[in-house]
Amino acid sequence: MPEWITLGFFLALVLLLLFQMVRIVPEYERLVVFRLGRVIGSRGPGLVILLPFVDRAIRVDLREQFREIPQQTAITKDNAPIDIDFLIYWRVIDPVASVVQVGDFVSAAVGIATTTLRAVIGDILLDDVLARREQINEILRSKLDEVTERWGVKVTTVEIREITPPREIQEAMNRQMSAERNRRAMVTEADGKREAAIKVAEGEKQAAILKAEGEKQAAILQAEGERQAQILRAEGYATAISTIANVARTIDANTMTLQYYDVLKTLGNSAASKWIVPVDLLQLGHSLAKPDRGAP
Repeated sequence: MPEWITLGFFLALVLLLLFQMVRIVPEYERLVVFRLGRVIGSRGPGLVILLPFVDRAIRVDLREQFREIPQQTAITKDNAPIDIDFLIYWRVIDPVASVVQVGDFVSAAVGIATTTLRAVIGDILLDDVLARREQINEILRSKLDEVTERWGVKVTTVEIREITPPREIQEAMNRQMSAERNRRAMVTEADGKREAAIKVAEGEKQAAILKAEGEKQAAILQAEGERQAQILRAEGYATAISTIANVARTIDANTMTLQYYDVLKTLGNSAASKWIVPVDLLQLGHSLAKPDRGAP
């Protein structure tokens, strides 16, 4: 019986030594190994062999972690108290520094975050705090990263989740927003009326221009027609005169004498008591009375 006890004790001792010597480290973890109190570096991932009773290992998670910072009250630059809660995301980039340089990183990060938040908000006006959330997130991340860098930790993101101003400020902001919406509605309505008036005026202007252009074209066409008619009448008169002149050139003296006699006949049939006979007509009569020398 004592032999079984001794054998069991020996097996338990071997298992204990194996448990202390052999560690399996996953991909997202590292072992920070201390040998007789002195850090000798990080080990992993995979199978890691430690010296029993000599080496001590601390596991460090390399995955991105987050911590919710409880609601904090900060005073803005214009002395307005606001409540802010936000999230911090970080990951370990130097396992040895994260163990050696700081005792409790999470508590230290929360303390620095709240202090930094009050300092950042104290330099910003209330309206800017509400409007520049992304900029405040980046400022907080940058300031936290400067402090945690020496701990081997990288702050990746800071996200403000909610900003709660006091009740009276919320009511004033609601009234301001309502007044701003009413102002924008009035401006939009006025702009619409102005655009409509401009469109109507432009339409009337274009109509007047088109009407004037039409009247102008009508007057031009009418004048052109009259000019063409006058030209045609003048050409007709000129043609008639030219024709008369050409015919007159072909009339001989006997024909003219007969025309004069016809005129005298007409005068004789009239009721006038006095006649005025042109001298040319008497000369024409003498010429007719003379015998034609060329006749047989």
